[in-house]
Amino acid sequence: MGLPIPDNPDPIIRLRKIVHCLRAPGGCPWDIEQTHESLIANLLEEAYEVAAAIKSQDTEHMIEELGDLLLQVVMHAEIASETDRFVLEDIARGVGDKLIRRHPHVFGDSDADDTEAVLRQWEAIKCQEKGNKPRPYLKDVGEGLPALMTATKLQKKAAKVGFDWDKPEEVFAKVTEEVGELEAALKEENPDHIAEEFGDLFFSLVNLARKHGLDSESILTDANEKFRRRFHSVEDQLRLKGQTLEDASLSEMDAAWDQAKVSE
Repeated sequence: MGLPIPDNPDPIIRLRKIVHCLRAPGGCPWDIEQTHESLIANLLEEAYEVAAAIKSQDTEHMIEELGDLLLQVVMHAEIASETDRFVLEDIARGVGDKLIRRHPHVFGDSDADDTEAVLRQWEAIKCQEKGNKPRPYLKDVGEGLPALMTATKLQKKAAKVGFDWDKPEEVFAKVTEEVGELEAALKEENPDHIAEEFGDLFFSLVNLARKHGLDSESILTDANEKFRRRFHSVEDQLRLKGQTLEDASLSEMDAAWDQAKVSE
């Protein structure tokens, strides 16, 4: 016989009770096996799925994906509560207190009447909270984030102290320079040098996108989706001809690809 279905008029309390049942004896074997570490990949995946749902502007999809992300927070709180480390209230209390501390222009008598002033004040308060101890300027910037997002954050933080290109044209020249260096490394056939030059080129491209007010992570996500969409079209075109991807020639797939581009 299964466990009784948790019920509560408060949806947050109901969700917590459901997760507690999933982790309790007689619950779900998969959920019971999970740890903070094992859920890291799920947490990152759910965050990206939320971003995709937001881009789709589909309200129901957003609700679903934000719910999946909320589940990750509740799950981590449940796991921590089992060893008396912390509970969901500690998470909510901590972030609430931090928001009040870092918004003295809203909850106090500080002055910050534009976004730039707010961000400066936020950084100053954050520094005070950490005890104003000397630390490398870029320490922890982008820690745990994907590489493209980290590159953008590093560049933005360095730009705050004036370490930045003045014009996008200067960055484009740097990109061109890095392409030349990559070409030279490819001729040397030294894997380590090739990898280094690829990294330098990627970093420069992120910089160029940033100078044009574009987000590299979003750009590449859109490019991935465009490739997926066009490849699906190639597959559909071949299927109408009674072919599969495996038995079509490259020239046939190229022709279908060109048609997919024209049809967009």
